[in-house]
Amino acid sequence: MNKNNHKLILGTVQFGMGYGISNVYKKKVSENEVKEILSFAFKQRIETLDTATTYGESESILGNIGVKRFNVITKLPKLPCNKNFEESILKCTQQSLSNLKLEFLYGLLVHNAESMLSKQGEGIYKSLVRLKEEGLVKKIGVSVYHPNEIKMIMNHYDFDIVQAPFNVIDRRLVNTGVMAKMNSAGVELHVRSIFLQGLLLMNDANRPKKFSKWDKLWRMWNEWLNDSKITATEACLSYALSFNEISKILVGVDSLQQLQEICSYTHKNTPKIPIEISENDTMLLNPSNWK
Repeated sequence: MNKNNHKLILGTVQFGMGYGISNVYKKKVSENEVKEILSFAFKQRIETLDTATTYGESESILGNIGVKRFNVITKLPKLPCNKNFEESILKCTQQSLSNLKLEFLYGLLVHNAESMLSKQGEGIYKSLVRLKEEGLVKKIGVSVYHPNEIKMIMNHYDFDIVQAPFNVIDRRLVNTGVMAKMNSAGVELHVRSIFLQGLLLMNDANRPKKFSKWDKLWRMWNEWLNDSKITATEACLSYALSFNEISKILVGVDSLQQLQEICSYTHKNTPKIPIEISENDTMLLNPSNWK
């Protein structure tokens, strides 16, 4: 067991639905294997789970198995564009608590940062603060796709958590200074997409042709891995762990074996990855653009 394991958040979208570019058959993890994964995670001091109402049956499956020993973070679905969004937030939170069989949530995030930047933003924030004051939620936050969203949100709201994409090729949080700004403000940074839905772990033969536009990037990445004599999983994980400003690292798995592999690398240090192995093109960095 490694002391860095507590920095990991176990993502659970694969427990409720098929997910990820590397999940070719789009199969969700069986409930029996979910039990094994959760048991192993707890023994490895992984204390936090990430789910959402939009992750298929994920919340209900977690609730059926029992997750009171974990800190659970869930996310709100897209909210209605009317005056009833406050009531919707309360109902969604109560439904999540019911699904998860919990009395309170460790974290509740707005799943779409655009909601916070709309005219409803202030009302949504006040509703979240009220849930926190009532003890239904311990921490509130937002999930974003781009560092610019973080800048705008931090100028208006005092969130506890921001979840954002970050990996060896997506270094925008560092390059824009947003990571340092969040750290100074005491905001927890939870990073996701450290494997870019498995894309960074694929070899050339398995990588879909639609990503051939970035062949130069893949070639540099593979050459560096070979020269450094480390696996892609190890490099991706240890790169994220090398930033003290990152509070938590979200990892999703399709099997117990994958989680075991991840945990075996949390104690290792990776050689410095060249700046050339990076990209700013959101057509690659944002999976919603992969259609």
